[in-house]
Amino acid sequence: MEVSPALVAMLVAMVLLPVAPTPAPTPTPAPSAEEMAGKQFLEDFTRGMATLLNRYKLASWAYASNLTDHNMQLQLQAAVEMATYQKQQWQQLVQFPWRSFQNRDTRRQFEVIADLGMATLPPERFQQLGRLIGQMQGTYSTAKVCDYHNRTKCNLSLEPELVQLLAHSGDADELRHAWVEWRRASGEKVRGLFEQYVAISNEAAALNNYTDLSGLWLKAYETPNFREELQRLWEQMQPLYQQLHAYVRRHLRMRYGDAEVTQQGPIPAHLLGNMWSQTWEGIYQFSKPFPNAQATDATPKMQEQNYTPLRMFRLAEEFFTSLNLSAMPRVFWERSIIEKPADREIVCHASAWDFGDGQDFRIKQCTRVDMKDLYVVHHEMGHVQYFLQYKDQPLIFRRGANPGFHEAVGDVMALSVSTPKHLRKVGLLGAGDASQSSQTALNHLYHTALQKVAFLPFGYLMDLWRWDVFSGRIAPSEYNCRWWRLREEYQGLEPPVDRTEEDFDPGAKYHIISSVPYIRYFVSSVLQFQIHRALCLEAGEFDPNDANKPLHNCDIHGSVAAGEKLKAMLRLGNSRPWPEALEAVTGSRHMDASGLLDYFRPLKQWLEEENQRNGENVGWVPSTRVCVATREELAILRSRNSTDSAFTRTASTEP
Repeated sequence: MEVSPALVAMLVAMVLLPVAPTPAPTPTPAPSAEEMAGKQFLEDFTRGMATLLNRYKLASWAYASNLTDHNMQLQLQAAVEMATYQKQQWQQLVQFPWRSFQNRDTRRQFEVIADLGMATLPPERFQQLGRLIGQMQGTYSTAKVCDYHNRTKCNLSLEPELVQLLAHSGDADELRHAWVEWRRASGEKVRGLFEQYVAISNEAAALNNYTDLSGLWLKAYETPNFREELQRLWEQMQPLYQQLHAYVRRHLRMRYGDAEVTQQGPIPAHLLGNMWSQTWEGIYQFSKPFPNAQATDATPKMQEQNYTPLRMFRLAEEFFTSLNLSAMPRVFWERSIIEKPADREIVCHASAWDFGDGQDFRIKQCTRVDMKDLYVVHHEMGHVQYFLQYKDQPLIFRRGANPGFHEAVGDVMALSVSTPKHLRKVGLLGAGDASQSSQTALNHLYHTALQKVAFLPFGYLMDLWRWDVFSGRIAPSEYNCRWWRLREEYQGLEPPVDRTEEDFDPGAKYHIISSVPYIRYFVSSVLQFQIHRALCLEAGEFDPNDANKPLHNCDIHGSVAAGEKLKAMLRLGNSRPWPEALEAVTGSRHMDASGLLDYFRPLKQWLEEENQRNGENVGWVPSTRVCVATREELAILRSRNSTDSAFTRTASTEP
């Protein structure tokens, strides 16, 4: 996840059938002169592109690690140079009849680069788009909020102050204040910029022969019915999410009271331990199934053993090398930023970087010494491992099989790292009481579900909203209200206060204002469990017929066999359609949520029994929060005591 991977993406934007035997095979015709010229074009194109890409990545790194106007201008200048080159080369590319080329790799490289992305824009519009995204990122990264208890102290940044406050404060009013003020300091300020960004992005999509930007984004998945496939996957996992939601709502009601959390309604979004309610592990301590079972949080041991960010990164590297995967190169350790500098503003959002030269790979992360960031370190290093494995592919193929694959790789590692078995192996968890092992395992599953299962609807709806924004089905006049309609429908959440279209809550999320497609994270959530299941079978750590080898207790650390199977997929990069890459590691060409459901099966059974025992309503009734056009209209509604209107009764109707 790079600072603006979307900018990079915008720029760089037959099964054999049995036949009757014949006396002799038909010789393959020699490549045509046009195909030979096409191959030469690709060599020349990638040589020039690699130089410009490296220059752009260096400028982007400089800006992300030192947020100044000067650095932003240098980044934009490098982007313009690359876009100009790409447009010039594209004018030659379209002259080749590449669809009829015999060589599959040659044909596929042309297919990958045939869409020019944002570089199709006229130079002035391209630069305007870059400035808009840069301005939105700058607003997001420098936003500050006043302290709830001391309103003269107005220097609270998102990371680390607000992130920690949302995770640890038990004061509903303080949480509400932080939630509202962050959105006032970030999203609200960029609404106008975002509308301009949508318009220019759709211009670029049209120049690439797409109806709107969603088509350009979805091209990377090479699946005509991809949106239907996503809906199928969500429907597989929705019952598990609803059981988790019902259980969590009950514990929040016990903690904050019926005035904050109703028995059957959506959950207020500020109470779930995360600024965007995308993961819920912040509420684990007061909601875990077995409070007296051994804790599986490695943070106390990390602090007791004087862990540093560097030691966390070294531990992650050892996990990869134990699988016979690559160690991080020397330049990685020399140039990565793994702690927040004290002398300048940087984009703290963790990101992995490939500088396009096959040698320079880095991570930028404001690392905290805790278990959550230990997982993030493994996740980001998973990106770098992918970079290292496909670095010898042609430049055009140096990307994930589809965007979700890149996000999945590091999370596959984290599934093993998070097990009590592995934490004990590396000295971050005590031996524990054997009589409590089943309770410890269930607590571990619940904690993982607060991260992985709670995320599923959020990972899905982020781009459901944007696809409809790009297509015009959601008009600018209803951006915010339609956002909350989706969050209620899929997540069962409501805002902690009434909202208006003068707010812009989607813009308080980094990926929205950075133009980073988000459906990759939903796809990753499915793929990581599907791949994890396959690797655990290969490592002998999981047996569906052996109760002593459940999937949730699998640790592939040290399994060279599992590492070789994973390596076979990673090395392909984007050189083959993603179903072939998936088949290389799982034996299947189709995404399927059964791996995730296998992993969480013991927890789902326990949640069903617990919710039934407590008479919990599974699902939710409509929210009583309202969303209207203006704050003036909201004030009038309040004066008429109309705040019991259904929240879904928005200022405009469904198109």
